[in-house]
Amino acid sequence: MGTISRFEELDAWGKARELAGTVYRISALGNWAKDYGLRDQIRRAAVSAMSNIAEGFERRGATEFGRFLTMARASSGEVRSQLYLALDLGYLDQDTFATAFALAEETSKVIAGLEKYLREHAAKKRGAT
Repeated sequence: MGTISRFEELDAWGKARELAGTVYRISALGNWAKDYGLRDQIRRAAVSAMSNIAEGFERRGATEFGRFLTMARASSGEVRSQLYLALDLGYLDQDTFATAFALAEETSKVIAGLEKYLREHAAKKRGAT
């Protein structure tokens, strides 16, 4: 991880934090606010993404961090899936869906980039020994 010493410095965590805030805001509106099951599930998934990045980073091991990043990326995918359902149920308009979906997709991509970096860094380290 080089010079990064806190999970708050990670772009992936920042993007996941932004996603969680967006999910909380949009799921508090209209009929979605009353659909406790879907509302709570998408919120848990969004919070899980940012929490897994933080927890994995704090474990201080690249292999374990990688596993937590995989879970974080999966949670971001879960958010995308639930956004489709919210759209289908009329809880979101198309523009709000598109914005939130793009953010969830970007979050997944940033996490995937960090996963790739960790794998490549570990491979270089193995090759140097």
